[in-house]
Amino acid sequence: MKRICFLPVVLLLTGLLCGCTGQQQNDPSPQEHDHAMEEGTETPTYDHLTVYSPLPESETLLYCSAFRKDTGITVDCIHLPAGEMTARLEQERDNPQASVLLGGSADNYIQLREAGLLEAYQSPELTDVPEAYQDEQGVWNPIYIGTLCFACNTDWFARTGTPMPTCWDDLLSPALAGQIVMATPKSSGTSYTTLATLVQMRGEDKAWEYLQKLDQNVGLYTRSGVEPAERVKNGEYAVGIVFSHDAFRAALDGYPIEVRSPADGTGYEIGACALVRGAPEQERENARIFIDWLTSSRGEECYIEAKSCRLPANSTARAADGLPPLDEVKLITYDLEWAGENRTRLISYFDTHIYSARTLRQHRTIKAAAPCAGSGRTAAVLCRNFVS
Repeated sequence: MKRICFLPVVLLLTGLLCGCTGQQQNDPSPQEHDHAMEEGTETPTYDHLTVYSPLPESETLLYCSAFRKDTGITVDCIHLPAGEMTARLEQERDNPQASVLLGGSADNYIQLREAGLLEAYQSPELTDVPEAYQDEQGVWNPIYIGTLCFACNTDWFARTGTPMPTCWDDLLSPALAGQIVMATPKSSGTSYTTLATLVQMRGEDKAWEYLQKLDQNVGLYTRSGVEPAERVKNGEYAVGIVFSHDAFRAALDGYPIEVRSPADGTGYEIGACALVRGAPEQERENARIFIDWLTSSRGEECYIEAKSCRLPANSTARAADGLPPLDEVKLITYDLEWAGENRTRLISYFDTHIYSARTLRQHRTIKAAAPCAGSGRTAAVLCRNFVS
């Protein structure tokens, strides 16, 4: 089994971080760059493409607009959390409705690859991507990197005098009871990366013990991995477990967010894109053009304009200013292949022993406290305290 190690290429990418704030204004925008794809490109006979993506709509609108400007191809992007995107593709196995998957952690793509739902395709632009980020079987294509972190609401910590968490065990502090928000791994790639990271760091038994304790402090499980950063920046919760690009985006937008990387080690995602096997015939050529564009420096420099704070996988692409050097983050040797191969099993265990058990406990508590409240009120309370 290939073990993908992030650290050997950390120094290579660290020198690329530039451009999203003040320096960005002095550099040419992504639209001003010359790109081979733009020279002599003609609008294809069929000028549409259907894409599934877990990325925020504000980002994909910009990427799809820039792609249309370059190629004349209009992209219809359907937004789904990563887990739901995976489930949708499995449901549509015999009649796929999309041609490309855009974004989300590569472990989702490994699961889909093993299920035979992706078509092997490697962009020629991958010559500029470190080998450590690439799919050993040549199916999915890497487009960005993101590390797990804690997004902390500085106003809440200043008001309460609570120390900010610096490691995973700090999240178990009684002071944070009900103040943590994270997504559920059943629907979120971010949360599954968190789950796989903890299992790889601690071993399965200790990881499940930790997650059961953490559950006592989780005030809300969301559907998407982006939403915890939104909840924290608006002051609803004190800490969100998110990818660093979501936390840094909120901080650079002026919200009271401080980004903390776990000092005892953290995992990361390789954001990917891929072709859907059996996609609509008329879209297949456009799908390849789109993946070539996404993996190019032209496509990945759109992260700057989108203020996504994603770190490009393409080593020739400029990245956003304001991000810390990657050698300041303690990264574990994250086994991406293992994470993809064990995804279904780990999510099922989490859903049964933590999420569903939590639901049952609160349901019993509510019934004991208000046996005559009625099913409508019980449902409303449960709805408010679980997945939004």
